[in-house]
Amino acid sequence: MRPVHALGVFIPIAIALELFHASPVLVFSAAALGVIPCAAVMGEATEAIAARTGPGIGGLLNVTFGNAPELIIAFFALIEGLQEVVKASIVGSIIGNILLVLGAAMLVGGFRREKQSFSRTAAHAQSAMLLLALAALILPALFQLIHGGGLPHVGEARADFGKDLEHLSLGVALVLLVSYGAGLLFSLRTHRDVFNPYGTEQEDEQEPGWSLGRAGAFLAVSALLVGVMSEILVGSIQDASKDIGLSQFFVGVFVVAIVGNAAEHWVAVLVAAKDKMDLAVNIAIGSSAQVALFVAPILVLLSFVVGPDPMALVFNGYELGGLLFAVLIANLVTQEGESNWFEGVQLLALYAVLGLVFFYA
Repeated sequence: MRPVHALGVFIPIAIALELFHASPVLVFSAAALGVIPCAAVMGEATEAIAARTGPGIGGLLNVTFGNAPELIIAFFALIEGLQEVVKASIVGSIIGNILLVLGAAMLVGGFRREKQSFSRTAAHAQSAMLLLALAALILPALFQLIHGGGLPHVGEARADFGKDLEHLSLGVALVLLVSYGAGLLFSLRTHRDVFNPYGTEQEDEQEPGWSLGRAGAFLAVSALLVGVMSEILVGSIQDASKDIGLSQFFVGVFVVAIVGNAAEHWVAVLVAAKDKMDLAVNIAIGSSAQVALFVAPILVLLSFVVGPDPMALVFNGYELGGLLFAVLIANLVTQEGESNWFEGVQLLALYAVLGLVFFYA
């Protein structure tokens, strides 16, 4: 049993606090802490699967199940009409995986090593997908500005978006989903060897402690518990943010994003410490790409079905700035196929600066 598993005690606590209508801050805090051990178990299960399948498929499985908590949280937020929180969590997840997760992985993995190596081709492919996503996420905002509209302000529940922009967002979402599907074909079939450089020899040497059946069972139970915690978390977020004195914008970008991506945080740092940087980079960069190319478009499509209004893919200036710098630095640090602890410090420093700016936004 790992220390993070002890946080599982907050799962029944959060449920009890919700049933007895306790303080929103207590309910929110307990639910947020309750998500973390569930996400950690999901990460451990997918790491066991990754040991059998290699870093490419393993990384994909990890980011898929690792992003499940965030997708579930965002879905409940859409139902409640909290589109600002949804878009903030999307941005927070992308910059968090690039700056916080990858930064921590590089720092921990390179602390007692001169350098660590990873597949430059695989990292470049995912970084290129991020650049495409960045352009797609910026262009609707440019459309809004060019046609006389303004970007949404921080704290604004819903900007006055027209039908054209909503339809444009729908079209962009569909294009991103097609691109994501092509990326899966590239990484899992036509260029699988690039994303699984170790082959079957290393997979046999790893001898994972969990069977595939056990890992699948833990994934299913963890996903169910994450759904329960997410519903409680979202239900208390409005009142809790007011009581704490933090904006929903900051809570969405940092608190919800960190909680929702706890699985990637845990596993990426763990495997980097074991000098498995291919898997760590696949998790960090791959998760950001998946959020931008899959999670965000899916949420746009869902917004046309659930919630009070469709969600337009138009972010505020702070969010666009954070996305721009995070994606550019992702391409910069992965271009050589090597990393060291100092690069990790630089990524974490930028994340801290963005945190300060978003706190005072």
